[in-house]
Amino acid sequence: MATATRPRLLVPGLLPADPTRETYRVRPGASTTVVLQPDDRLTVRDVHGAQRALLLSEEFGAADLFGPASPPGAEETFRATRAGAVTVTAPDGEPVVAGGVPASDLQLEIRRAAPRAELEPALPEPLADTRLEFEVPRASALAYEVKAGEWIQVIDVKGRQCSDFLAFHWEKLQDGKERGLDSTTTRSLMGNAYPNPGLYGKFYDQDQEPLVEVVRDTVGRHDTFGLACYAKYYEDLGYFGHVNCSDNFNGQLLPYTIAPRKGWPALNLFYNTSFDADNLLVADEPWSRPGDYVLFRALTDLVCLSSACPDDIDPANAWNPTEVHIRVYPAKERFSAAIAHRVTPDAPPKLTKETAFHTRTSQLTSRFTDYNGYWLPTAYDNYGAVAEYWACREAAAIMDLSPLRKWEILGPDAEELLQATMTRDIRRLSDGQVVYTAVCNDTGGMIDDGTVFRIAATNFRFVGGSEYDGVWLREQADRLGLSVWIKESTDELHNVAVQGPKSRELLAPLIWTAPTQTPFAELKWFRFSVARLGGPQGLPLIASRTGYSGELGYELFCHPKDAPALWDAVMATGGVTPLGLEALDMLRIEAGLIFAGYEFDDQVDPFEAGIGFTVPADKEDDFVGKDALAERREHPQRRLVGLELEGNETAGHGDCVHVGRHQVGVVTSGVKSPVLKKNVALCRMNLRYADPGTEVEVGKLDGFQKRIPATVVRFPFYDPDKTRPRS
Repeated sequence: MATATRPRLLVPGLLPADPTRETYRVRPGASTTVVLQPDDRLTVRDVHGAQRALLLSEEFGAADLFGPASPPGAEETFRATRAGAVTVTAPDGEPVVAGGVPASDLQLEIRRAAPRAELEPALPEPLADTRLEFEVPRASALAYEVKAGEWIQVIDVKGRQCSDFLAFHWEKLQDGKERGLDSTTTRSLMGNAYPNPGLYGKFYDQDQEPLVEVVRDTVGRHDTFGLACYAKYYEDLGYFGHVNCSDNFNGQLLPYTIAPRKGWPALNLFYNTSFDADNLLVADEPWSRPGDYVLFRALTDLVCLSSACPDDIDPANAWNPTEVHIRVYPAKERFSAAIAHRVTPDAPPKLTKETAFHTRTSQLTSRFTDYNGYWLPTAYDNYGAVAEYWACREAAAIMDLSPLRKWEILGPDAEELLQATMTRDIRRLSDGQVVYTAVCNDTGGMIDDGTVFRIAATNFRFVGGSEYDGVWLREQADRLGLSVWIKESTDELHNVAVQGPKSRELLAPLIWTAPTQTPFAELKWFRFSVARLGGPQGLPLIASRTGYSGELGYELFCHPKDAPALWDAVMATGGVTPLGLEALDMLRIEAGLIFAGYEFDDQVDPFEAGIGFTVPADKEDDFVGKDALAERREHPQRRLVGLELEGNETAGHGDCVHVGRHQVGVVTSGVKSPVLKKNVALCRMNLRYADPGTEVEVGKLDGFQKRIPATVVRFPFYDPDKTRPRS
């Protein structure tokens, strides 16, 4: 009789229990060096295919591996007979905008002949030379002094470990005044549960003076400001005399004549808490992985304290307290502001980047937010969202959309892959044509929306909103056994959108096209040309007649090195206004254009998201989600509709929509429309109440104590027949 296998927890991203295996990444255009011992085996893997690898070592000499035809996952293995270093390089690819193939990652896997003695994770490399560095042993706390301008890095060494952080204004302590991080002041001034890197990333004392600012955060989930664990917490659970952070802090604060407290309100780094639907505070294991950290910058001289929390009776430290590591860097160093993103839980973190247009946009505003892993302006100085909006509606505006994810789909089966994964009939695309499509899972829920560019018979480009798109496309290519390469080109193609009724006349003198390409001024809606800026020797571009504003407009794609010149050339026309994310949101809602996480997610199908037109009923070839979408088409439950609200109060994402007591819909996006002079909203509505003219109510407060009368209307609200982008 077979024994049932006990279910196990999946914890991707934590240290694997294999003392003989190590893996390393070789980034495109970079090199990685590893040291081998006798009988170690090194495997060099071409993860995504079609990527050269240059290997150099004393033992193996120089080797040129893989190449344009290597399949995804191709690998070569070498066995060391003596100790030595091996360097592997992933050479740069050719510029995508000029028709080249982008470079992609290599992976190095080492199988050690002698297993490592223990599976302790290594500390991340220092960000720079440290001024002070020390370990906070498990279940303890340490105090340290930091000067204004210095940088404080708090590192979770082994993952899933909380670290309480205190900071006191050093100069005020000398005057006998105790002023430390204050939760009420910080939350009131920042408007967030906890500040994040960016413009609103400071922690304050009760005098409203900032003490530290958050510069980097590789976790994104903390608590501020619960009490650092205290004796009463453990006593109430029957653990008398349990070591606790608050008492540890009291001991460290004795030299500073700071009175002890039974519980210290602290910035609880890595502590995973939240409030549930019943407003109860709940906690679970931290999200932090080995080596995750938060980086602060001291805004004045400080006395700081950090703990390695001793809590081993609940999930706060995953029931296993470990150590915390502190590094202090001199004020002279400079570090970029960043948040870490992982496309999958076990993927390496990627820090927020600046787009290639940042050198220009940062001269015009300091208001940036992390959008899709890049810093993008929310609004520009001396303009603001409303002025930027009107510039796009009446003249022309330029916006940085470089964070859109681009993927080159190459090879003999490229068309077959896209036909099998996109809802649109890709076989109907001509060279130089673009089509807007949905990407669905097998239940019909939307993974993403995006555009497919057909460059040639076996060359396509998919432009979407999510980095996961590439992971999913590769999984489908592998499942179907297709000969195709999926190469990310996001950082090879940065792009601006130039939108507005005057965009054509402003850009036409700038954009040169060869005789083999459609002239820029003659581009029809959803067509593109390979072009040059200014003439046949100008910087190379892709110019497409696409956009996200509801106006006539274009997107211009270039290599990042050419981005400043492109921006300067467009702005030099004198008729273009820079436009940020706040104005873009107003434009797209008026135009009925959908946004991931608002109008759709993987539980919402294209019909419910308002883009049912992307699912042709007559597409003969099978594609992921086809059967589910056919069923949903025949038996719809909800539909995206427009709402016009009475009065001057706007509807917000997630607001409930009622007929009487019962909820019949939910607002996905809302805005006060400048051009329509009324409040409008997009709403996912029960089909019974989705007809134009139906009267409903948008719920505020708890959905019952305040209601805004609204009427279902046709959408898009602005130019519903799309005559302007077609013009």
